[in-house]
Amino acid sequence: MTILTVSGRVAQVLSSYVRDVFGVMGNGNVYFLDAAEKQGLRFTPVRHEGAAIAAADAYYRASGRLAAGTTTYGPGYTNALTALAEAVQAQIPVVLVTGDAPTSGARPQDVDQAAIAAGLGAATFTVTRDAAGAITRQAVEYALTRRTAVVLAIPYDLAALEAADEALPETHAPKVTDDVDGGLGQAARLLAGARRPLILAGRGAHLACAGPELRELADRLGALTAGTALALNLLNGEGYLGVAGGFGTDTAAGLMGEADVVLVAGASLSPFTMRFGHLLGPDSTVIQIDAGLQPTHPRVDLFVSADAKTAAGRLLLLLDGEAAAEGWRAEASRRLAEGPAHHPGSEVTPDGRLDPRSLATALDAVLPERRTVVQDGGHFIGWAPMYWNIPRPQDLVMVGTAFQSIGLGLASAVGAARAVEDGRTLVLASGDGGFLMGLADLESLVGAARSAIVVIYNDAAYGAEIHQYGSQGLTEKPMLIPEVDFSGVARALGAESAIIRSLSDLSALQDWIDAGAKGTFVADCRITSSVRAPWLSEWMQASQAAKAAVAG
Repeated sequence: MTILTVSGRVAQVLSSYVRDVFGVMGNGNVYFLDAAEKQGLRFTPVRHEGAAIAAADAYYRASGRLAAGTTTYGPGYTNALTALAEAVQAQIPVVLVTGDAPTSGARPQDVDQAAIAAGLGAATFTVTRDAAGAITRQAVEYALTRRTAVVLAIPYDLAALEAADEALPETHAPKVTDDVDGGLGQAARLLAGARRPLILAGRGAHLACAGPELRELADRLGALTAGTALALNLLNGEGYLGVAGGFGTDTAAGLMGEADVVLVAGASLSPFTMRFGHLLGPDSTVIQIDAGLQPTHPRVDLFVSADAKTAAGRLLLLLDGEAAAEGWRAEASRRLAEGPAHHPGSEVTPDGRLDPRSLATALDAVLPERRTVVQDGGHFIGWAPMYWNIPRPQDLVMVGTAFQSIGLGLASAVGAARAVEDGRTLVLASGDGGFLMGLADLESLVGAARSAIVVIYNDAAYGAEIHQYGSQGLTEKPMLIPEVDFSGVARALGAESAIIRSLSDLSALQDWIDAGAKGTFVADCRITSSVRAPWLSEWMQASQAAKAAVAG
């Protein structure tokens, strides 16, 4: 009989849920990493502890499969907190396996890790010698059912001790109860009477695999469709308007504002999606279907707590035989064709650097068609969803938006690169500020990726701050970043690279792709800071209006 340590029992139970672990080795997790290797788990080393969780987070977003991150106790643990907070805020299930203070009591260097996690909204599960397996299973099931990050702590003095024998209970899928009678019946009646229906899908609809049912429902109703950025192209087809919110076109937003009945499936209706209150018309009736228990926006007129896929299937039955709205899709198609698309950008800018809009358009034509895009936070965040073809929701991994952070992009690219298994090329879009924050894990990406392209929107500044605060007359000195030769750094770490000062310089990237797109290529794109993203202008106007209302 094989004798397992406490760390071995943790790894054994984890192996039935995950196959990939990301992390940095230290005193607090060295025994766990040894046990994980013996259990056949694939370990991908990263160079900063925050990358352990960011990589596991992005792995889930790109694949729908759980992964684990691991750090040592103390400073290793605290280094992971920003990424842990992002996972909690974004409702991403992820497990952080970490060392912790010994059961005999805290040492002078120990901190209260459970209290810190609680402050971020993450639950901590501390294993014992008698129930290491059961507690591990409890932690993982908690993360999966509640869609959140959890901390699985192994006290230092228990890590290498023999674990007690355990008879682990079998796992059971949680029962899901849906309000499919009263609420959905009323929703069906509202949709049947709509002349200009709209279906808006969010990440909840994507996670529920509700796309086919919602598309069929839209066809039956003659409805227009749209998605949040995290449900990009989920409802693509006839009548699709694109992204709802600041990344969409004004023409599409105008059509959404004319809808008389809006079915919102799995979307929270964030301020950005709602264009800060201007997306939907004042007289539209809003139906929200969500796995939560309460509506997430005051504009919701009818709320149904239900799984999006189940609810859409039920609505199809309730609306069987209903006639589609006439003329709504044809009118939308005509107006979309005649109306302006996203600004194409300019050939000349005041400082002679690249216009990020024309650069994004040119990149879309060069990048491999089969792509998974990781998008770091920053001013440039809209260029990919606005200008690039991103076929499926899981092909756009937007990190940092939930916690309003930058610098998680490189680490997230490592996790997404491990998750991509169908020959797709991983494409990371980052700003120069965020890239410098995560620079250590460029080496991790070079080691992990089969095919990866890094696009750095390098404006030698923290661009969002330049537009928000520099434009108000505040000093720009702290907002500026000395020009960095990212191309030279990338080559030193084993990547191929080029500085992109003109669109013709993209030929170096094209040559690398034509040669097979193997390894990692870093495109150091020198862009202007003179172009303000439309979503940021919208946010700034809303903020100014809110300040004026308070002052008045």
